[in-house]
Amino acid sequence: METLYDIQKIMELLYHRYPFILVDRIMEIAPNERIVGLKNVTINEPFFQGHFPGMPVMPGVLIIEAIAQVGAVLAYASRAPDEREVLFYFAGIDKARFRKPVFPGDQLILEIVSLKTRTDIFKFSGKATVDGTLVAETEITAVTGEKL
Repeated sequence: METLYDIQKIMELLYHRYPFILVDRIMEIAPNERIVGLKNVTINEPFFQGHFPGMPVMPGVLIIEAIAQVGAVLAYASRAPDEREVLFYFAGIDKARFRKPVFPGDQLILEIVSLKTRTDIFKFSGKATVDGTLVAETEITAVTGEKL
């Protein structure tokens, strides 16, 4: 897949940093509409040390966080450059479902569709797939916080 935003560009938009940045690439983006991102799941992720020893599984809450981060890239990319100096916070998580576990070596494809956009509120649906199989889905509402 073609890379539109590499990790450097993503870090220009997101305020997350290692070990909590959970998106590696953006492959598709249509501002205010849709985005597709990628997360390479590797055995050296810090959460695998305790989740679960001997049977590493990516925590579902971190899959939701990865969906949210790709959604945040869409939200930031949809704003004018002078309107990007704010943080986005979770305001709601609805309809979250986990279908299959995610293991080291998997490649999460994170597809986000904008449902509602206002100046200070973003609502979007997201799904995560591995090899074309749905592993998680949710709807997320985010609100803008204070200016940085």
